[in-house]
Amino acid sequence: MFSFDTGVALITGGGSGIGQAVAVSLAGAGVPVVVADVNARGIDETLAHIRTKGGEGLGVELDVTQAASVDRAFGAAEDWKGPVTSLVNSAGILKVEPFEHFPEAAFSQVLNVNVTGSFQCAQRAASGMKAAGFGRIVNLSSVSGYRAGVGRAAYGTSKAAINGLTRQMALELGRYGITANAVAPGPTVTAMTEPVYNAETKASLLPMIPAGYLADPEDISAAIVFLLSRQARYINGQTLAVDGGYLASGMLQTAELKL
Repeated sequence: MFSFDTGVALITGGGSGIGQAVAVSLAGAGVPVVVADVNARGIDETLAHIRTKGGEGLGVELDVTQAASVDRAFGAAEDWKGPVTSLVNSAGILKVEPFEHFPEAAFSQVLNVNVTGSFQCAQRAASGMKAAGFGRIVNLSSVSGYRAGVGRAAYGTSKAAINGLTRQMALELGRYGITANAVAPGPTVTAMTEPVYNAETKASLLPMIPAGYLADPEDISAAIVFLLSRQARYINGQTLAVDGGYLASGMLQTAELKL
């Protein structure tokens, strides 16, 4: 359905969850994909899925919080296929603690991975995209960037920051043919989030999701793949909620009327 410009895509956090789903989908569409992750086993798993699709993939270990690691990963991509022209910043972590007792070190770690890591990767990608006259950056936000959740002081703050960072990228890079957008998943079951979605949490969430179910990574990856395509060339600086209607949900009862 979508067409893609020449170049290579680099997916951070590509060893699991949404990043893995994006990597496999892009490879299936004929895009060479660099799978970047701190988890070597996850990289191998994603590459195995890519091979079953007949796609091209390269695995690189990447710690998005370390500038030297970011530079090595992009250098490997460039040596393999040339400049990275599509970047998906999917690497992220989630730590849940009560606000009053949230450790400062944990708060800083979440922001360092989720925000600074995305900044460093996008900054490193921008020069190659500028030289190519084309680029696509998609950052992973979350509905937690719009709506607070118990225990999510760090995660929600990081995703609100991603929304602002995305707009900043769009403004400053748009003149070079580069678009920057974000996708804000609603409640999605991945290896990272599964521990917090116990039966009680799911029971409280489902009435707030008009679609009636929690997403899987493929529900989110489809929107990301679209934003990477030629067809999305005039979409820039946006954060797209892919949430089954979660952010649209409000009062579930008005007087005698209720869902």
